[in-house]
Amino acid sequence: MAKKPRISEDDSQLFRDSIGEVRKVHYDRHDPPRKSRKPRPEQTEKDEKAVMQELTSHHYDPADIETGEELIYMHQGMRPSVLRRLRRGQYSIQDEFDLHGLNVETARKVIHEFLAHAQKRDYGCVKIIHGKGLRSKNGGPKLKAMTDHVLRRHPAVMAFASAKAIQGGTGAVLVLLRKKIQAKQDNS
Repeated sequence: MAKKPRISEDDSQLFRDSIGEVRKVHYDRHDPPRKSRKPRPEQTEKDEKAVMQELTSHHYDPADIETGEELIYMHQGMRPSVLRRLRRGQYSIQDEFDLHGLNVETARKVIHEFLAHAQKRDYGCVKIIHGKGLRSKNGGPKLKAMTDHVLRRHPAVMAFASAKAIQGGTGAVLVLLRKKIQAKQDNS
């Protein structure tokens, strides 16, 4: 430990002369002991407050809101990894069709024609845009329900799943189709 430097008598006298007369203050009061507080997760509270402010301050597009359930189907005997890859959007979409503006019966016929056309061209993955049914009345999204019904019963469909948000979300469905078998081509 370092020694304190000694102050000379001349320096001490110079200090006393500069500050003038000093009077001693007697203070016998003591501050009351502080009550200890329970610890609070202050940073967590700040974070939660910031999230709430962010959620309420940003405008949103009603089209970004997902309505209804996700469509998902896998033919019996298929590997779950195929469906997982489809849901992640890892298959190349080779064609797509938009059903907006069609009534249910017309859309049903168009889906069958579209799938026949896709299978004839030996497409592996196609996208059908059926919409989210935002303007549908009490019955819910009619084109979406009809698309689900038709795809589950179509012999060429191996699997389908609602598209990723960037591809249309629950307003579109990605469909994996059965590849043509060479023997069927020879008989046709």
